[in-house]
Amino acid sequence: MTAPSVALTDLAATVGVIVDWHDVHGTARRVEQTTLLTVLEALEWPAATPAQRVDSLQRCLAERAQTKLHTAQVGATLAIGPADAGPGQWCDEHGHTEAAGQDGAGGWRCPQRPGYWTLRIGGAEHAVAVAPAHCFSVADATGSETPRRWGGTLQVYAGRSVGDAGIGDSAAAAAWCRRIGAAGGDALTLSPLHAAGRIEALYSPYSPSDRRFLEPVYTAPPSWLGDDDDAPQVPAPTQDGLIDWAGAAAFKWARLSHWHQRLDAAPDAVREDLYCHRREGGSSLARFAAFNAAALGQPDPALQAFAQWLSTRSWAQVQQRARASGMALGLIADLAVGFVPDGAEAAAAGDTALRGLVLGAPPDAFAPHGQVWGVSSYSADGLRRTGFAPFIALLRAVMRDRGGVRIDHILGLQRLWVVPHGAGSEAGAYLRYPLDDLLNLLALESWRHRCIVIGEDLGVVPEGIRQRLAERGVLGMDVLAFSRASDGEFLPPNLWRKMAVATTGTHDLPTLAGWQRGEDIAVRAQLGNDSEAVVAQAMQQRRQEAAQLAKAVGADAACPEALHDAAIAFVAAGPAPLALLPVEDALDLREQVNLPGTVAVYPNWRHRLPQPLPRRTLHDTLRLFAAARGGES
Repeated sequence: MTAPSVALTDLAATVGVIVDWHDVHGTARRVEQTTLLTVLEALEWPAATPAQRVDSLQRCLAERAQTKLHTAQVGATLAIGPADAGPGQWCDEHGHTEAAGQDGAGGWRCPQRPGYWTLRIGGAEHAVAVAPAHCFSVADATGSETPRRWGGTLQVYAGRSVGDAGIGDSAAAAAWCRRIGAAGGDALTLSPLHAAGRIEALYSPYSPSDRRFLEPVYTAPPSWLGDDDDAPQVPAPTQDGLIDWAGAAAFKWARLSHWHQRLDAAPDAVREDLYCHRREGGSSLARFAAFNAAALGQPDPALQAFAQWLSTRSWAQVQQRARASGMALGLIADLAVGFVPDGAEAAAAGDTALRGLVLGAPPDAFAPHGQVWGVSSYSADGLRRTGFAPFIALLRAVMRDRGGVRIDHILGLQRLWVVPHGAGSEAGAYLRYPLDDLLNLLALESWRHRCIVIGEDLGVVPEGIRQRLAERGVLGMDVLAFSRASDGEFLPPNLWRKMAVATTGTHDLPTLAGWQRGEDIAVRAQLGNDSEAVVAQAMQQRRQEAAQLAKAVGADAACPEALHDAAIAFVAAGPAPLALLPVEDALDLREQVNLPGTVAVYPNWRHRLPQPLPRRTLHDTLRLFAAARGGES
């Protein structure tokens, strides 16, 4: 009898590795066989021999048949169990029950009330997450059917406050909330605040140790300290004005330790609140504290728990005051796409995390040579096996005390570019994820936290994904540099998407002032990345693009200041429910936050905002942005 056989491409399709795909130019691509075998091996679906392929396929099918958590929208039907299984019952999280009905095909109709339910059929129980049709929206937050709100985007570490010790903190963010709120803004989007673990000189907030917890170096001194004459002396600023991540972080941890030692002098209510926080954090917080204490060489994990409590309360207070002042949304968190493979989140994830693979991106408009980010994430199979528990816990942690969340590379809810450890981005492949399940959970947690969702949907965008995200209430991102017609002309604001935030730029792009002047091109030339001929051609193209922008916004390309202001008003004028102005553009700065494809040769994530702030420039720009937004109908 002939043994069964399984084609390599069939196995790949079953386990979720995408063999055929299209690049940013629409060109068809196919993953090489050696790459495919390596990726499958890392996913623990070995396929080097026919017998391995058969075994991997059978194991995959058996595992997929065991669904730990079903997801569906309210009122939808689910095919669970045999059609003639008898009467069913829905039970919610609080023990309330209601009869479960079936349609003509035997599918079970989901409740009209969102939540985490148990469907009881005979003696069997099935966990079901029932989601609302769409995420919580700006309209829901404001009560306006056609909201035209606006806000700013702050790289938290770049802000300044008294005694910040060289890294921006919650006090600096609170000050920016006041500035934006006073000008009529409703939101402040933050750079990631995830726990970093050990902070080295080449630190990136998008390469965290654990996204479920906060990074304490962003925490301002607590108000209950009072006079603190014995505190460590704040170090002098660096001579080059850039952030010394390692030095500043070491000082801030010394100061956190000092505050921890002074806890006995804190009011009883403060110490009781800390106790409650540790109790609520349970084993998850205890394991994180132990891991991080070991990583930082700290003898007592209690310092880590204290620092998490202080960080949580500090940022919650910023949000409470922002909302109390009249901001409709307040703080919007930034959720990084992954975590470092040797960090606390990876350790807690166990076999649900990708092993031997890191995330990246094929060539796109951000990085023409592709990217390898060096971070990991959860595997699609690992999420299914655990009933999506890590994803749900992550959403709850990031949405807590926030008015919104920006999800970096939200395209990863459908597919992620995975690269074998140590390989270049060209040796990668796309791994498919259960988009519908993840969107259902995202919508459910969004409403529970009254938290809008923004998805960074730039790069190589799969066909149809933006429409699917919009249908579920996820706002995309329309960025000025990429909002163009097929002929390269800038799209007028009325043609920008209604289901996207509008913004002048992102942390991976040059600022408006820098873009006009070709600062990014000049920097890459200084780094020796391109020849003189390539640089000259790029500069010529940028001048043409600046002229195109000037034509679109009705400004003089020869006057950078006029073009800058007109471009800002241009972005704000579109139909987006929320427009965001990066602080760097509000201040007319030239330095780019992060230059993709560079590490030590450019000061990524190290620029601080000027001191003092050019208040007249800031005031006028915020008022201009607000006026261009106009009123709501």
